Amino acid sequence: MPVTPFPAPRSLTTTPGGAALDAPVHVTADPDLPPQGYRLRTGPDGVTVDHRDALGLRYALGTLDQLRAGHDYTATGYDISDHPDFPVRGFLLDISRDRVPTRRTLARWIEILALARFTQLELYGEHTYAFRDHRDVWQDASPLTAEDLRWLDARCAAAGIELVANQNTFGHMERFLRHPRHAHRAENPEGFERGGAHRPPSTLQPTDDNAAFATALVAEAAREVRSRRLNIGADEPFELGRGRSAERVAEQGVGEVYFSFVTRLMAPWLEAGYTVEFWADVFAEHPELMDRVPPGAVPVVWQYDGPRLLSEVIDGDTPEARTWQRLGADLDNLREGFRSRGKLLSEAGVPFWVAPGASNWNSLLGRIDNAVDNMLDAAETGRENAAQGFLLTSWGDHGHWDAPSVAYGPVVFGGAVSWSLEANRDLDIAAVLDDHVLLDEARLTGGVLMRLGRVHRDLGVPLLNGSPIARALFPDPAVPLPALPAPEALDRVAVTLAACRDDLTAADPAAADGDVVRRELHHAVALAQFALDVLRARAAVTAHAGSVPDADAIDPAAARRLLRRIEPLLAEQRACWRLRSRPGGLDDSIRELDRLRHQLTAAAHA
Repeated sequence: MPVTPFPAPRSLTTTPGGAALDAPVHVTADPDLPPQGYRLRTGPDGVTVDHRDALGLRYALGTLDQLRAGHDYTATGYDISDHPDFPVRGFLLDISRDRVPTRRTLARWIEILALARFTQLELYGEHTYAFRDHRDVWQDASPLTAEDLRWLDARCAAAGIELVANQNTFGHMERFLRHPRHAHRAENPEGFERGGAHRPPSTLQPTDDNAAFATALVAEAAREVRSRRLNIGADEPFELGRGRSAERVAEQGVGEVYFSFVTRLMAPWLEAGYTVEFWADVFAEHPELMDRVPPGAVPVVWQYDGPRLLSEVIDGDTPEARTWQRLGADLDNLREGFRSRGKLLSEAGVPFWVAPGASNWNSLLGRIDNAVDNMLDAAETGRENAAQGFLLTSWGDHGHWDAPSVAYGPVVFGGAVSWSLEANRDLDIAAVLDDHVLLDEARLTGGVLMRLGRVHRDLGVPLLNGSPIARALFPDPAVPLPALPAPEALDRVAVTLAACRDDLTAADPAAADGDVVRRELHHAVALAQFALDVLRARAAVTAHAGSVPDADAIDPAAARRLLRRIEPLLAEQRACWRLRSRPGGLDDSIRELDRLRHQLTAAAHA
């Protein structure tokens, strides 16, 4: 049977009669092909490759390797023409929500990214780089060092991937601002209120001194890599205009104050010939700024829920929608997915990138259907508006408790649809994982990852940016669970988890990290089963009382039983963490379970 290589090419035809396994490969550079494009032909006369550039040649030879692996290679001739939809196909991995990967883990990511034809890797940074003058900020984080970046840059270059420095510079600076010597830099040193909860200071005051401070942070990482592109972040400055800049914002407007500071952050890099990415969440809400984007600056439009889920939550005027509205979310823009902001930027003539999410965070098991829908929306909108970049993001909210392998499926799908949307829209993700990533001859592990990634839907409580399982484990008063799953839904999910556990036992992934994947997924299933029992205990009390869900409403006996299960789960979480990640940040991540532990302790003694 002929082989369909991964990613599926945009044009593939076969004929009887193939090339010999040792047939010479005749290679020709063809400047008329699209960038990164190639044409590969195999047959009785041998193998020919026409390619536009070095990446095109790399992808052609990678495709040839996959064809040769087919049992009927010598009996089948192939004619393949291919080139990408998006010139830049990037993956962003959050290393600042406690989980800093080991070198071995980074090397594994490079293998998977190269397979999926990503051209760019970014490691999202806040405090997890060993800045020369800021040991107090990173000393407990097991940060990446300059040597780590140089090593990673070399590994990426060898795989045809560009390592791009990424350092946030405006919002999400709480890891710096918590230290007394940096407290003066905060927009609001006393913190701020959001969603009914008090938050520590996280936003820099937009001053020249702070611009110089943030630029120095970017420079420390940027000088260790060869890329002439970088990402300054600058998203979610929640306190802007609510503290020291309040008077200025009242006079000039929040958009003006925001973009003036961001422009100062970009200026030295643009002058040096860099391309500068920045998040477009604030920028895109101010049409008056559209004609002020300097050449070389690239707004990146992010959106992490797919159109189907957004419609289900928002159009129904659900409690979940009202929660996000209280947090300041623009539901009208959210409802349209990428199209609202994409259209605005396109009509203004501003080049932009799209940034969907892997939906691994706030989920424990992933949300694969939402990730797929989100990435399809991004790819479609990006193609319609000639976006040059597709940046898939993997965040780590609530201490990055999800196993790294939970993001494997979204990564191979994201690489495929950003390469060629129409050829890969219906990609069999489980098969790609088993055949190319995990090497599971039993063909079970890929299916387990897909089934676990759909559990959040089976619980029947649609949520934005998370799953009921994660909200059960990490209750947040700002984003409460709007309803409890029905008992029959909990029963169905329990059956799915048990079946996945059995399949993992029978699975045989031969990849270098195959045993790690099996262990971390076994643990993820155990954590999910624990979360189901937390939800059952709450539902039992709520049903008895006939009242609305109460996060603290758990029977004392049930609370005591749940408490006894926590320590063994935490011991295995620590063990799995150390298989993939550096030790710094582990204690902070484990503390994310404290709120639930305190609730159970209070209930146990009620």
